Amino acid sequence: MLDHGGRLREAAARYDIPLDDWLDLSTGINPHGWPVPALAASCWQRLPENDDGLEAAATTYYGNANHLPVAGSQAAIQWLPALLPRAAVACIAPIYSEHPHAWQRAGHKVRFLQNATLPRALTAATPYVLLCNPNNPTADGHPRELAVDAADKLKKRGGWLIVDEAFMDVTPEQSLTPLAGTADAPNLIVFRSLGKFFGLAGIRVGFLFAAADIRERMADAMGPWTLSGPARAAATLALSDLRWQENMRQRLLADSERLHALLEPLGAVKSTGLFATLHSAHSDALHEHLAQAAILTRRFDQQALLRFGLPADESGWQRLSAALADWHPE
Repeated sequence: MLDHGGRLREAAARYDIPLDDWLDLSTGINPHGWPVPALAASCWQRLPENDDGLEAAATTYYGNANHLPVAGSQAAIQWLPALLPRAAVACIAPIYSEHPHAWQRAGHKVRFLQNATLPRALTAATPYVLLCNPNNPTADGHPRELAVDAADKLKKRGGWLIVDEAFMDVTPEQSLTPLAGTADAPNLIVFRSLGKFFGLAGIRVGFLFAAADIRERMADAMGPWTLSGPARAAATLALSDLRWQENMRQRLLADSERLHALLEPLGAVKSTGLFATLHSAHSDALHEHLAQAAILTRRFDQQALLRFGLPADESGWQRLSAALADWHPE
């Protein structure tokens, strides 16, 4: 099992600080998650069914009917490499570690292209090009026009573009999801998730957008009832709540600007609507300093990066600001 953010209990034990005293900024999950109401008793008592409204809500929200509901995008990330012919995959790195792990485990050869642009990745001449957009953990973004062009060039040579858009919901105008699996981009595969923007990581709901044959093979591999009834019901309501979505995008963009400004004096910062990543030679020491103050961030062993999620309230903002003001690197 790979290491991920959100290990709050582990941090509490390591630093001997009570769990309730921590400010957890390690995950990049929206701290103002969609408010799940009481759900109908039937969704708990009956087996899930596909005509309950989830697929229709997803089609409207994402602008594409070429989707398959999955148990969080992680489920599709794990299965997809096993469904495709073994070959070389160009991976724009650093990247969410589950992606290369899944491709390597399925027997593919992964070529890590550190901090590469999409045009650079295309020159690797691999059948598959894989990226996160926005990228986790660096917060880099690939302009939509470049991604569309990359998908087209890969299609002409029989290749595939695979994109993880887990953090795209705050800026939907940059999304490739509406194109995935269409006649214009049959070789484009996109992962989406309700865990980040909607703050519903616990219900494990995501979608694979791809051509019909990929979706059919994925569905066969996963088997029936990949999503629970309550998860389907909550996801349907969240995807349909247009007012909440619009208000939340505005709030997250404002909070993202605030976090960016707070971190900018400490080094190079790049931001998405849900997290900011600090590039600093002092990232390990700053992570330790913040942990001593019961503030959990996400450090990365192989890069000088420190990722910050958004505080949930003004008290959290003030705690983070005070801890950063007290930071004096040697």
